[in-house]
Amino acid sequence: MERWIALALMAVAAPAAAQEAVAPAPAAEPPGEDLSFLTADTRMTVPVQIAGAGPYDFVIDTGAQRSVISRQLARHLGLPAGRRVRLTAMAGTSEVDTVIVPSLSVSTLGGQQIEAPALEANNLGAPGMLGIDTLQGHALAIDFDTERMTVVPTERRRTRPAGPDEIVIQARDMFGQLVVTNATVAGRRVRVVLDTGTAVSLGNPALLRLLGKQRKGEPAIFTSVLGQQLIGDYAVLREMTLGSATIRSLTVAFADAAPFRAFGLRDKPAILLGMDALRLFRRVRIDFANRELRLVMPRDAIRASPS
Repeated sequence: MERWIALALMAVAAPAAAQEAVAPAPAAEPPGEDLSFLTADTRMTVPVQIAGAGPYDFVIDTGAQRSVISRQLARHLGLPAGRRVRLTAMAGTSEVDTVIVPSLSVSTLGGQQIEAPALEANNLGAPGMLGIDTLQGHALAIDFDTERMTVVPTERRRTRPAGPDEIVIQARDMFGQLVVTNATVAGRRVRVVLDTGTAVSLGNPALLRLLGKQRKGEPAIFTSVLGQQLIGDYAVLREMTLGSATIRSLTVAFADAAPFRAFGLRDKPAILLGMDALRLFRRVRIDFANRELRLVMPRDAIRASPS
């Protein structure tokens, strides 16, 4: 039986905290089809068409291996049943039914037939989620100032130099997810999984131990896409470097989430970097073909020193 990973979760009452970021100013994004996006529980959604029907607002989830659809929408569209697969979500693993989606498209993405897990809409917080199965071979550029997004096909190439106002970070491919290894907390290397489907960044117990804390923060309660609850603790990550950028005073939830075990990161300091952290940047560009992350910070930010 195939194993798939879907990382999205919905947070309950995350405590507010001051967040400060230090890094460069903006750079222009390459041309592409321009899309507006909405937000659902601080996550980003885009209009998706399924076999010409729609559009439906799907959450963009760079942490999920596969796109998923709500059971309610699948029934409404009369989609045929697929196989039963094993799905790993934040709070655990379960066997789920899939449906055959004849075509799923947004902008230049998709259009091909896919097999998608069918989950409860209440647990997704949206009619569905766009995973990295539809994002491979593309670059996703998000402009948080204008609430616009561009999606362009990309090919493997040499990394072009950073512009005067850009931070460029190379990532590794781990089970299809992009993982940044050029990141540190308290002088120690931390693995960072880019996860636009998660509203609140989530660290593992190994990272919490690195901070010298033993579950003494505010309680954190989440509901995974499988409807299971994940209980952890909030703590403030006082400083984290991401390439040559520095993020300060980021409130992070900490829990022994199932994906850390699936990625082999249970005992290594790691964090799923969610929308709360990505929104600190003015623009974010994730290039899946070239395993590259480009970041642009607010105009009044101080440039980070090179790492």
